[in-house]
Amino acid sequence: MDLTSRSCRVSDLEKVERKFRFKNPYLSKSCYYTEITGVTDALRDPAWVSAMQKELAEFIRNNVWLLVPRPRKRTIIGSKWIFRNKLDEIGTIIRNKARLVAQGYRQEEGIDYDETFAPVARLEAIRLFLAFAAHMNFKVYQMDIKNTFLNGKLNEEVYVAQPPGFVDPKFPDHVYKLNKALYGLKQAPRAWYDTLSTFLLSKGFVRGKIDSTLFLKKYPKHILLVQIYVDDIIFGSTNPKLCEKFELLMKSEYKMSMMGELTFFLGLQIKQSEKGIFINQGKYVHEMLKKFDLTSCTPMKTPMAPPLSLDKDSKGKPVDVTLYRGMIGSLLYLTASRPDIMYSTCLCARYQAEPKESHLTAVKRIFRYLKGTPNLGLWYSKDSGFDLTAYSDSDFAGCKIDRKSTTGGCHLLGGKLVSWTSKKQNSVSTSTAEAEYVAAGICCAQVLWLRNQLQDYDIQLSKIPIYCDNTSAIAIANNPVLHSKTKHIEVRYHFIRDHVMNGDIELHFVPTEYHLADLFTKPLDVTRFNMLISELGMLNPDD
Repeated sequence: MDLTSRSCRVSDLEKVERKFRFKNPYLSKSCYYTEITGVTDALRDPAWVSAMQKELAEFIRNNVWLLVPRPRKRTIIGSKWIFRNKLDEIGTIIRNKARLVAQGYRQEEGIDYDETFAPVARLEAIRLFLAFAAHMNFKVYQMDIKNTFLNGKLNEEVYVAQPPGFVDPKFPDHVYKLNKALYGLKQAPRAWYDTLSTFLLSKGFVRGKIDSTLFLKKYPKHILLVQIYVDDIIFGSTNPKLCEKFELLMKSEYKMSMMGELTFFLGLQIKQSEKGIFINQGKYVHEMLKKFDLTSCTPMKTPMAPPLSLDKDSKGKPVDVTLYRGMIGSLLYLTASRPDIMYSTCLCARYQAEPKESHLTAVKRIFRYLKGTPNLGLWYSKDSGFDLTAYSDSDFAGCKIDRKSTTGGCHLLGGKLVSWTSKKQNSVSTSTAEAEYVAAGICCAQVLWLRNQLQDYDIQLSKIPIYCDNTSAIAIANNPVLHSKTKHIEVRYHFIRDHVMNGDIELHFVPTEYHLADLFTKPLDVTRFNMLISELGMLNPDD
């Protein structure tokens, strides 16, 4: 089929395509913005026609589909073009990108697809990977496979319509039968994961026992690690030559569009140096402040001031729900590298159903705090060891609506903070000891997950310390007998006793003034707040 041939007929779908506008102050006035209104406009522009031709050329190269007569009694899935301008770091348009996607919402379960689940790495696993790289002092690299999903082999029989604007004039009624996945198909991520994992396993890699997105290849004195997040791949090795071999291996099977040192991954800005790895989201903070028109706000020194006064505020003035939820969603995304705003963000998130002016004021204070600390992030030093320690804490009946307690916890690998939590407990605790005991049980579950994950890195741990500032909770956990006064506590929290008896973990007392998990259970004054974020390994490169 001639890629330059196209139909003159424009469907109703094309007429209502989204409008894409990109403005750039760095370009000349003649190129001040680029506007594309669907396929019709794109086909009039040689640059966009070339971009669409390149996309279809990749389909032919990957043997994605085959033009066949329209089958009877089968769903024909439509397709549409998505147009984007690729920008560099300062926002300059560097090239046009046209992508053909399938209208997956028209797929029928059991006919066009069966299984859609694709394993996705947890953020804790990504941070653990980076912490291990800092500890072992090796570089982490990233690779970008061109048109990733087009490499996923399909097991189902799926048909799609010819792409808008590129209908074969000789066979206008024919459709394409897919051999491989297309962007937009429900099973596309699953098909890609199955294809890539099969390839890696055939080349001697071993899948992680806990994290199925982690692949390892062990040598007598070295190890090669590969972490997958859908179509993003990061890898590293204690031997740089193994990274070069892995690059050649992937290039022999897939077409690579970019490979280099890891600098940006899942929204995280990553700076690697000889002394360690620094993780932050400074760029996203600036974008967020601009989005909500808070770039000129007055900075604050803490995200929330004590004492805690936030409640349902039934008589308060209602605010825009969409705005409030948008701000909360942006802040939750930022907590991937900012544990300092975890508690205040999660607390404000409890009032998304009917936000009031007092709640919006609390959220804006978090933004004002971010205004003063946009580049604050996590520092993983290479000389800080790799022993796993955890801190567990809880307030008592802190929620003013249902009087449930808040669990707070953090987990460090040799001083490198890799996991943290701040979450309201599922049940109402009747005492401080019970609230602390429940928090310790939740902390223990995360410790066990991290311990099992570290086994893939050939790190075996036992008697992992969990620090708690309540002696009664420690006594309950160390007591092998289920006392009648604690039988009302749910069984899922009592499992911590078994692990204490088996020696998997140890509960230790820590005075409240040295308790790092306090940051995740209550608002703090400036002095204590700054002390805790420093102890958790958060640094501000501006300082």
